[in-house]
Order: sequence, then C-alpha cells, then structure tokens
Amino acid sequence: MKRLIYGVLLLGGCATAPEPSRGPEPAPPPEAQQLPAPPPERVPPPRAETTAVAGLMESARADTAAGRLPNAAATLERALRIEPRNAQLWHDLAEVRLRQRDYGQAESLAARSNTLAGSDSSLRAANQRLIDEARAAKR
Repeated sequence: MKRLIYGVLLLGGCATAPEPSRGPEPAPPPEAQQLPAPPPERVPPPRAETTAVAGLMESARADTAAGRLPNAAATLERALRIEPRNAQLWHDLAEVRLRQRDYGQAESLAARSNTLAGSDSSLRAANQRLIDEARAAKR
C-alpha cells in the first residue's frame, strides 16, 4: 500500500494544472506588421569569362597578332555563341573587323559592345575610339 501511495504522490507531483485560457493571441503592433521588405540582392553583370571562353579569347588574340584575321574572327564568333552577353568579345571582334577593313561591321560590333558594357568606362571609351576610327575610314 505504501508503494501505491508513493507512486500516486510521485505521479501527482509531475502533473501540472492546465493554464487558464487566455483567449486569442493579440495582434502585433502596427509597426511590426508593416516592416519593409529587405532590398533585393544585387547581382553584378556577368564579367568573368568561363575557362573555355578565356582560352578562345587568348587564341583569337594570338591569331590577331600573327595576322590570321579570319581565324581570329571565327574563334571570337565561337566564343560569342558561348557568352553572347560578353561585351569584351564584341569589342575584340570589332577590332578584327576594323583590321579587315570591314568598317560598317566594326562600327556595329563596337556599338553592340557598348550596349553590354554597363559601367565599364574604359571599354566604352575603347569602343568609341573604334567607332570613330571606322567612321573616319569609311569617308
């Protein structure tokens, strides 16, 4: 019998009385409800070339330096199929076309590069020099 009494007392000590009902949860204060959304993450424009494109650019520059302009143009066009939004590739192809005396294409390609250059002021300036040179050569 003692064991039963100890068991009841032991279990009774573990039990807790139910909490009184509080009703519905209060609404949060208005300032907590109207917190501004966090600003969206800024994603920088793609600038770094993939390994494949970097290799193609290096090959095209070597071909350009050696005077193999058709090879350089074909290599740059292949790189542009991989990264069509790469402003530097468009500029490099414009330089090759200028050296090939295709002034209209050179001007057009440099303008395309400018549309993708974003805030890259040095690339924009190089494109403008190329456009000016192509226009002067067309006269």
